[in-house]
Amino acid sequence: MALANSLRGELTAHCYRLLGSMHDAEDQVQETLLRAWRSYGDFEGRSSLRTWLYRIATNVCLTALDTRRRRPLPSGLPHSWDGDTAPGTWGMEDNALVSGALADPAEADPATIVSSREDRTHALQMLWKHLSPRQRAVLIMRDVLNWQANEIAEALGTSGTAVHSMLRRARAQLNQLPEPVAGEMNPVWRRMLDRYAAAFETGDVAVLASLLAEDAMLDVGPTGPRVLTGRELVARQLELCSTLGNCRMVPITITGKPGFAVYRPDAGAGGVLRAYALEVLDVSDAGIEGITVAEDRGVFVLYGLPMTIGADAQAADDR
Repeated sequence: MALANSLRGELTAHCYRLLGSMHDAEDQVQETLLRAWRSYGDFEGRSSLRTWLYRIATNVCLTALDTRRRRPLPSGLPHSWDGDTAPGTWGMEDNALVSGALADPAEADPATIVSSREDRTHALQMLWKHLSPRQRAVLIMRDVLNWQANEIAEALGTSGTAVHSMLRRARAQLNQLPEPVAGEMNPVWRRMLDRYAAAFETGDVAVLASLLAEDAMLDVGPTGPRVLTGRELVARQLELCSTLGNCRMVPITITGKPGFAVYRPDAGAGGVLRAYALEVLDVSDAGIEGITVAEDRGVFVLYGLPMTIGADAQAADDR
């Protein structure tokens, strides 16, 4: 199953599009590969191995979604919300449906990809919030994977007529939604974020602590304590971060929230900074209220960010 493992990256992207959670996507890819290994003897070769794996992955994800009692929104980047509604309004331009999500960004500067990344992110938000799991799967298989209706029908155990019907309904729902309204960030908040980035790059813990709200929360996911609350505890955890004083913070926006792509020097390549983590921040007049960290480098690929940048690369907001 070496070929199956070589497809892990694109299968992860597919599961992420369906589930809205990087951690859940990785779990379901593991389940997909396990099921494929167990049933490989039944693979008759009527389709490519890649298509067969996508069918398994799609159904694994639909089964996972059926067990949920909430609509999925990205967990970790930023927090997911319970219930049928969530903060914010998202829109999608025609045909903006996350095509090219795994294009090689190695030579790109973060400043050159912000617009296309946000288009993909808005498109995904629309799918997660407004479409049912099966509508979402049909639309992704048709518009991202370019599968024919009969292939989709076989994968989902339904008819071609049902696939066409789900496509029509899904597209009609998306077309009725309003375009997102762009807004300028509060200049006070922008200065706060600039000071946060500068303090992190220089290792100034005192300034970092001064920028935190009294009840600030830090979520570092499965790589550390799940959630820490309170200025003192959060500042203490930030002080332990291996990138403090040894990184480059590139301003980004993820699902409408400000944040930073964190790069640190590559010891084996002079002048090159390598992807380390993504941070998404919740800010208010009281200070930085929440910091959500994802140290999985695979998230950089999903958001179209380069894995390496030069030390002189321009930040996204400097273009």
